[in-house]
Parts: sequence; structure tokens; C-alpha cells
Amino acid sequence: MTEKLEQAKTLLMQISEDRTVPRNIRESAKSAKEILDSQEELTVKVDRAIQILDEVSDDPNMPTYTRTQIWSIVSLLESILS
Repeated sequence: MTEKLEQAKTLLMQISEDRTVPRNIRESAKSAKEILDSQEELTVKVDRAIQILDEVSDDPNMPTYTRTQIWSIVSLLESILS
């Protein structure tokens, strides 16, 4: 479980630092990572991060490879909840 969480945080950090990704998407990735780093209960912070990523995944300006990364992150986070 911890390994999946760390993997998700690493991917979110990569997206938030990628200058080819629109700013609003980078900021959403950064927010999701900050939530995952917080001291909240695991299920609460994972659920909140998934909500942020779900909202941003519909952005028409998102590069295709970034959308694929976000879907992968959401799948990782969902596997933590199950």
C-alpha cells in the first residue's frame, strides 16, 4: 500500500514539474500530491486526491500522455482503497 502511494506521489510530482503541461493541470497535480502528503486518514486523503484528478482529467487542453498518466495515478489510488 505504501509503495503504491509513493509511486502515485512521484508521478504527481513529475506532472507538476513538466513545463509542457498547462499550469492549471500542474497545479492540480501539486494539490493532489500535497493532500497525499498530509496527515489525514489514508482513505480520506486518497479520496480527495482522486476527486481532484477526476475533475482535471476532463480538461480539453491536457496532453494525451498526461491524461494517461493521471488515469494511471487514479487506478493506483483506487487500488489502495480496495
